[in-house]
Amino acid sequence: MAATTPEPAFWDALGWQPSHTQLDQLVELQGLLQSWNQRVNLTRLVDGDDFWVGQVFDSLWPLAGELQTPEVPQHWMDVGTGGGFPGLAIAIALPQAQVTLLDSVGRKTAAVEAMASRLGLADRVRVRTERIETTGRDRHFRGSFDRAVARAVAAAPVVAEYLVPLLKSDGQALLYRGQWTDTDAMPFNRALGLLKARLMEVQHRQLPGDRGTRHLLRVQPSGPCPRSYPRAVGTPSRDPLGG
Repeated sequence: MAATTPEPAFWDALGWQPSHTQLDQLVELQGLLQSWNQRVNLTRLVDGDDFWVGQVFDSLWPLAGELQTPEVPQHWMDVGTGGGFPGLAIAIALPQAQVTLLDSVGRKTAAVEAMASRLGLADRVRVRTERIETTGRDRHFRGSFDRAVARAVAAAPVVAEYLVPLLKSDGQALLYRGQWTDTDAMPFNRALGLLKARLMEVQHRQLPGDRGTRHLLRVQPSGPCPRSYPRAVGTPSRDPLGG
């Protein structure tokens, strides 16, 4: 299918208006994603509103504050980027951001790296093929990011163990969730206590077109993350913190 563009009301709902260059990049990204998806199973959300709402809007709605200050240079990490979201959308929307996109599946990272290059983002986007437990223990990455994000990766306590070790002392982890309840919060807060972090805010939003409710958990360090986290590859998902 051909690439599309959303109506002006879409951007009004998002609270952000892309420049002509940014809109062109998003349109090109849709076309690239459609093309790559025929060769590599990246995502089902590539056409029409599946792309614009399910990918672009869902990636950017939690970033109201960051989108108001796009001139601020920040280092971002997108863990489990899959087909490149939310990381590529963030890189387009925040032209001063340096963004690292991480996934353990080489065919996906190869596609994402090629898309980033075609979009002219190669100087600001780094793609890494590795398990996050390994990256989180690497001194070049640990404690190095202003923002670490993950969307549709794992249960919240597991994602917290992935993201918190990456943060600077004043950094934030952004956990994209579908549903979120008080029952979910109990083990999550126990996990954050072990990681020396705290839950700052829970945001929620109805996606346009009746595409469901989304939640965003903002987490900030309360002290240095213990060196024992993240644990060995596979352990966080097998034995989540806070259980």
